[in-house]
Amino acid sequence: MVVALSIAGSDPIGGAGIQADLKAFASLGVHGTTVITAITSQNTQRVSAILPVPVEHVTSQLEAVLDDAKVAAVKTGMLYSAEIATVVAKRLNGCNLPLVVDPVLMAGVGDALYSGDLMATLKKELLPIASLVTPNRFEAEKLAGIKIKTGADARKACRRISELGAGAVLLKGGHFQGDEMKDLLFVEGDFVEVHGPRFDVKAHGAGCHLSSYITAYLAKGTELQEAVVQAKGNITDGLGMSYSIGKGLKIIDSLATMERELLRYPVLVELDEAVKALEGMLCRDWVPEVGINFAYALPQARYYEDVCAIKGRIVGLGNEARHVGCLGFGASRHVARVVLAAMYYDPEIRSALNLRYSTDNLSKLKATGLEVASFDRRKEPEGVRTMEWGTTVAIKKAGKVPDVIFDKGGMGKEPMIRVLGHNPLEVLEKIDPAMSMR
Repeated sequence: MVVALSIAGSDPIGGAGIQADLKAFASLGVHGTTVITAITSQNTQRVSAILPVPVEHVTSQLEAVLDDAKVAAVKTGMLYSAEIATVVAKRLNGCNLPLVVDPVLMAGVGDALYSGDLMATLKKELLPIASLVTPNRFEAEKLAGIKIKTGADARKACRRISELGAGAVLLKGGHFQGDEMKDLLFVEGDFVEVHGPRFDVKAHGAGCHLSSYITAYLAKGTELQEAVVQAKGNITDGLGMSYSIGKGLKIIDSLATMERELLRYPVLVELDEAVKALEGMLCRDWVPEVGINFAYALPQARYYEDVCAIKGRIVGLGNEARHVGCLGFGASRHVARVVLAAMYYDPEIRSALNLRYSTDNLSKLKATGLEVASFDRRKEPEGVRTMEWGTTVAIKKAGKVPDVIFDKGGMGKEPMIRVLGHNPLEVLEKIDPAMSMR
């Protein structure tokens, strides 16, 4: 079993600190060991008290772990004081282990988690032995000694922090503006932007989780840049599936990536049942020339591989319709793009299918009370993917994700109706009344 070590504070609400680190390690199959630096009294709203662990006991915890377990990587989180940071740096110096330093200064709720001259000690003693340091905007400003207002400032700050001795710097993008959550990695003299969606959610322990995921990947032998990219995917899943347990910030779902993977089989089974039911409902009037595809995405889907669909299509055979090909993830581009674009605006809209366009079919769908929106292929800008662009145009026109999105085709493109829903069963429930009309 791969072993990682977290040196950090304890969070009784279980969303950050040692508790978050252990969950993040475990989600990636890594055994977590710990050295507790401080016992906090905090929840999702505030930090009310901090009791630093005596320096000699921090040292004895370090010795207990490092003298016994074969630790493959280490991370530090809340160190609280210069004295604690010093003993940690001295013990880790010479261990020749990947070290991720999360220079924790503030809790997510805004309360300080450090005292005295901690920053100077981090700069002088801990960063010179760090493989990676992961500051947010506030922490980077403190470490670099400059204000960060622009992209140029961010790059300058990364260079300055690197000059303190850190092997690499990951400036987290959570406190910056923009539609994307864009982190900036400075490694081996180059900058790499690590992109992810920005969620309208304030969460507890995001920095702890990210640094822990990175540490776990490093412990498993992953190269640093790839470890950062993989960890970004984990934290994106965790933020997207965050939940509330209190009255303040949400808690990140540490196991989100694993939970999402476990849903692949149920998603496939549910879609398979819906495809079979659809075949019994369809007549040739609803089947387009290119056939029908039916898609169902995993929660927080971001890529084609996260969307299950038919490897082939549902096609007309005589007066009936039958699907040709089995189901699989990554099997669709056309309908998958519709689903992924819709999920950007409403993550709960995870299913869609395409149907033959005709004024009669569209009228029947409208007659059942479904909300309908459209886009015009003739207005499509150059350099965009039709389905992402068209779906986005229709959603913005409707002010939300509508039930039905259609277009009247274009040069060499068949007109099409697309029906969207939370899941395949809901999609079928939306189209059944229209298909029953004569």
